[in-house]
Amino acid sequence: MKIHITIIFLIFCSIFKTNAQWPILKTDADSLIKIGSDYIYNVQFSNAEETFKKVIDKYPTNPAGYFLDAMVIWWKISTYRNTESYDQLFLNKIDKVILVCEDLLQKNPLDISALFFKGGALGYRGRFYAIRKSWFKAANDGYNGFDILLKCYNVAPNNHDIMLGTGIYNYFAAALPEQYPAIKPLIVFAPKGDKSIGKLQLQAASRYARYANIEAKYILMQIFYDFEKDANSALILAEQLNQKYPNNAMFHRYLGRCYVSVWDTEKFEKVWRNILLRYMDNQPGYDVQTAREALYYIGTALMMQARNDLALKYFYKCDESSRKIDTEMSGFMIMTNLKIGKIYDIQGKRDLAVKQYKKVASWKDYQGSNNEANELIKKPYNKFGN
Repeated sequence: MKIHITIIFLIFCSIFKTNAQWPILKTDADSLIKIGSDYIYNVQFSNAEETFKKVIDKYPTNPAGYFLDAMVIWWKISTYRNTESYDQLFLNKIDKVILVCEDLLQKNPLDISALFFKGGALGYRGRFYAIRKSWFKAANDGYNGFDILLKCYNVAPNNHDIMLGTGIYNYFAAALPEQYPAIKPLIVFAPKGDKSIGKLQLQAASRYARYANIEAKYILMQIFYDFEKDANSALILAEQLNQKYPNNAMFHRYLGRCYVSVWDTEKFEKVWRNILLRYMDNQPGYDVQTAREALYYIGTALMMQARNDLALKYFYKCDESSRKIDTEMSGFMIMTNLKIGKIYDIQGKRDLAVKQYKKVASWKDYQGSNNEANELIKKPYNKFGN
């Protein structure tokens, strides 16, 4: 997973809960927002754009339609990872959201709708800058976005949609400095977070938020899988998200990874084979990196089933893909070559196995790969334990 400075306070900002604390939208807009959001998550971008255009046409002074229209482009950026062709369009649409919000704030500095969507626009622009490694811009937008979010939270502390943003902040403000000490200087003046509170807020948002529940589940899934190393909790969410949005490659990948982590060989082989087929069918988001990941995990499943000749074919293709994709040594390339060496040992091809291990030992270390390779040079691999 790409490591974003998620402390940039990612906020899935949409229309508010229809209670006394929020502006009430008419039923037609509420329905369009929900329909359009489902289109986004299921990678039906044209349908989403058409839906949000209707919202903009009906309510041209409300920032909701403009914000969600920008989110279509955000998910295009997330889906099509190998291009930057949507970057400027995304920034232009975010600028439009901010402009609409500022027009409202000139009339009423405490306009909750304008504050909320402006905070969301800054949060997502900050996340965009983090992806593009413009760290100062990312931090600046993040701090400003969170400051606005706090104003909203003070007005409506029990709003579960707002809890998405506060939950994200609380969790990552505490977790990221622990895991990535290099970012500490960027957040030295930021309010301290609390991982436990952050998870509780995100769980509340995932269950009760009217509009932000899917985004909350997505963030929680990432937290459980990537930070908490709790694959079982992540799997529950991955299954829900994949079932509801079967065309979303990101949700699909996490489902496959979770099955790998819980060692459900039958299911993870099936999922990754389906992912590979979608790559071959050129479906959106199923890119060459996804295919390489699928090749690795299918090969791993076959190796676990002692179908080593077939496993080698997948590992060879994975290695070939890695050499085309990687600008620097990746974990997939290192672990693929290590497993190729292990299969050679199982097949009694000790000379070829040692060549593989020496190659891996000469590369950068990945999760103890150097030590493991050096040990395997001394003693052949035994699948029942070295």
